Amino acid sequence: MELLKDRFFNHDYVQTLGADLKKIYRPFDEKGFHSAIFTKDWKEKELKDRMHHIADALHRFLPQNYEEAINILSRIIEQRIKTKNVGFGDMSFPDFVERYGMDHPDISIRSLELFTQACSSEFAVRPFIIKYPERMMKQMIEWSRHKNHHVRRLASEGCRPRLPWAIALPEFKKDPSPILPILKNLKNDESEYVRRSVANNLNDISKDNPKAVLSIAKQWYGENNNVNAILKHALRTQLKKGNAEALKIFGFGSKTSAKIVNLHVKPNDITIGESVRFYFTVQAVNNETLRIEYWVHFLKSNGLTSKKVFQIVEDDFQKGTAKEFSRKHRFQDFTTRKHYPGKHVISIVVNGTEKAKTVVHLRKEKE
Repeated sequence: MELLKDRFFNHDYVQTLGADLKKIYRPFDEKGFHSAIFTKDWKEKELKDRMHHIADALHRFLPQNYEEAINILSRIIEQRIKTKNVGFGDMSFPDFVERYGMDHPDISIRSLELFTQACSSEFAVRPFIIKYPERMMKQMIEWSRHKNHHVRRLASEGCRPRLPWAIALPEFKKDPSPILPILKNLKNDESEYVRRSVANNLNDISKDNPKAVLSIAKQWYGENNNVNAILKHALRTQLKKGNAEALKIFGFGSKTSAKIVNLHVKPNDITIGESVRFYFTVQAVNNETLRIEYWVHFLKSNGLTSKKVFQIVEDDFQKGTAKEFSRKHRFQDFTTRKHYPGKHVISIVVNGTEKAKTVVHLRKEKE
């Protein structure tokens, strides 16, 4: 399987970039640029390290005057946008801005607006928010009204308090209020790409300020289907936690009378890497809307457990009905999760309330 770093940052990309730079900036040293990038440790560099490495090489071989260098990079991006030949590899352009343009906010902010239309400036914009908070948040409110959906998305994605792979914005973890006008502007955006960013931003906020997002959800819910979808995605963390307020917003009563019967698992004694299938029946005592999940309480190396939530279904159940369910779960090691031998518990949860549980005994992998 091809790694992302090899797909986006490879010899073909660097060769094309060098040729494009040479057309615009005649003194550009294509061979020197190529040699400076493909050093002995190139293969070992991870994706973001390669991005930084290319940005540093650009700084080395372009004019040392920042504005001149940005003008050259901007002409490259303008041409690529025009020909629709854009890609993730050009993330080195906004990275160049972050690494060398912090003291040139006027030029840098304009370039980030342009570059995000070809790749994304969501990582590069964050140090500017930290250094120039008032100016940048005013700018991002303006961006939230931009005609280009990539720029509008940057307004939301760039100020997420907990954006993955990026530096956190601790001030927004404490107080997310500067973000909220941006999200309000974008909640009815015509682009799902932008609306999904709004949902992810709200989900970030909910991890540190759940009451703020619950308050917003109560105000916005019911406005239209798109806004409802944003809120459902935004509150996914709180729904998985069984937050009663979050459940109530979407019509899931936390004190459900539904019953789980005949829960059993086959087999219940397996080796790490193998799968089980569990079965159960939901009996509806009243007419209810039910959110049904299963939780796996994974045993950790220290003997404690760590819960992982998996959704099964959200549906309306009529009084007196019974529905049978079965699910397969594989206890396989991943880079993000390692399994340990011992007792693992599978719980069936309805509207945030654990209704039944069973046990799987996990043994070491066969040698």
